[in-house]
Amino acid sequence: MGGVVHFEIPADDQKRARKFYREVLGWRIEPVPGMDYSMVITTDMDDAGQPTAPGAINGGMMARGGQITGPVVTVDVPDINATLKSVEEQGGAVVMPRNEIPGMGYTAYFRDPEGNVMGLWQNLPAGDGGEAAGS
Repeated sequence: MGGVVHFEIPADDQKRARKFYREVLGWRIEPVPGMDYSMVITTDMDDAGQPTAPGAINGGMMARGGQITGPVVTVDVPDINATLKSVEEQGGAVVMPRNEIPGMGYTAYFRDPEGNVMGLWQNLPAGDGGEAAGS
């Protein structure tokens, strides 16, 4: 069963959105160097960057655009490519195919038959620092 592991908030004005969420919810929002993306910290984390409270998740913020126009819920899956194949078999569509986040894992986006965009996450295998053979 895929668990919710991340969320993303698109914004037309990221500076304004960062200020809003900092002030209203007390979230820590940290721009990622070299990317048009910010990490949204909603809960305490351990040394590995994982939330310490059971069920808590952190997220991200990026520019609104393309097919990402509303908040995205990201679900953990063991095999993104197999999940994307299932999405298409069940009447959904791939919005963004599997993409590697170096040193962390893989991400992808799909649209369900109701028009909602959802995210997928696949962790790198333990001890793998990059693209696994045959993946």
